[in-house]
Amino acid sequence: MNEFEMIKALAEEGNMRKAAERLFLTQPALSQRLQSIEKEWGTRLFIRSQKGLEPTPAGELVIEYAKDAIVKREEVFEMISSLVDKVHGTLKIACASIVGQTWLPQILKEFVERYPNVQISLITGWSSEIVKALNDREAHIGIVRGRTDWKNTKQHLFRDQLYLVDREITALEQLKETNRPFIQFKSDSNYHQEIQHWWQRHFAMEPSRQITVDQIETCKQLAINGIGYAILPSITLLGDEKVNKIPLLNSDEEFELTRDTWLIGYESSFELKQVAAFTEIVQTYAGKIQEMEAFNETNRT
Repeated sequence: MNEFEMIKALAEEGNMRKAAERLFLTQPALSQRLQSIEKEWGTRLFIRSQKGLEPTPAGELVIEYAKDAIVKREEVFEMISSLVDKVHGTLKIACASIVGQTWLPQILKEFVERYPNVQISLITGWSSEIVKALNDREAHIGIVRGRTDWKNTKQHLFRDQLYLVDREITALEQLKETNRPFIQFKSDSNYHQEIQHWWQRHFAMEPSRQITVDQIETCKQLAINGIGYAILPSITLLGDEKVNKIPLLNSDEEFELTRDTWLIGYESSFELKQVAAFTEIVQTYAGKIQEMEAFNETNRT
């Protein structure tokens, strides 16, 4: 076990037992290895307190060094991997939570079947967190939703429709009179801004009742079970839900409110074989969504 990986695990877990479990070591074995590492550095790296393990000032320096060394080691392995034909190495993905829960699993299933020698690291979160992960070199590529201020390589994947979903409401005009709660989920700020702007263009008053949940899947299930109405992107809807799905339209030009999904990253990352292989599969699946949305649009018109 690499000593830098041990230091990183101890720093992130802040607990000897949890770090040992993460590293598949016994706690006494990890404690003994830590003593050897501290002896090699000639100083204490961690102290035990009621809060758990806390790094010493010297420990903080070594922790940063360890993290940088791990990243650099991975980069060198990736560069070596790119010199041979077989696709292997590590693929580090930072993905919007909604995509990670709905669309990405089927892509990863095909990817791991085609490229079994590639290890996958997946981070999910909001778009701002994904951009940070790319800048911190914690990810090769990111999948983000909505508007994003990314200056490097950026590929458009697909655009999906936003729907009002409810078991009782059948037309947007009914929102002016309904007493049903509006179920919302926590998301990045630009998503809520789009919804708020749409609402303000259509209605003079805020929803009379609101429910806020932390996950989009919870929001969807509440709406499907008739507790209230929600605004959801089509990527979350399988098509077999027993609810009314009303496309959101802008009142000025009556064009549909949509949400874009992008693949972003640094140009150098896209040159890696494992990233290029993943990108190819992603674009294939994105094309299927584009075809489906075009088909739905034709049927609506």
